[in-house]
Amino acid sequence: MKSNATSANGKMKLNSLIRRGDLVEVISGKDKGKQGKVTRVVTKDAKVVVEGVNRVTRHVRPSQTNPQGGMVTKELPLALCKVMLVDPKTQKPTRVGIKIENGKKVRVAKKSGAEIPVPALGN
Repeated sequence: MKSNATSANGKMKLNSLIRRGDLVEVISGKDKGKQGKVTRVVTKDAKVVVEGVNRVTRHVRPSQTNPQGGMVTKELPLALCKVMLVDPKTQKPTRVGIKIENGKKVRVAKKSGAEIPVPALGN
């Protein structure tokens, strides 16, 4: 069974089944029901950044990098417990298990039993 272990500095080390590029759905909070791709996983804080979710507006003072200043909209990290992977078969949120096939670990959707592929990261 997967577990979170404490590292030498006292912080939690995260063993997450969610990776960058996965399609997830928010299960609680102001953006409940929204789906989006994971753009960043912050393992140190057990958070993820999902595109189009948890957007906030920040007032930015003019600087050399941004001479205009003004209001900037950006996505903030969301707690990992607030998102679930989307089942590739049913397009609904599901829990994830691990199955070993040909000596390799494979992520499997608990609802449908479908294999969840590793996301291809192309820039």
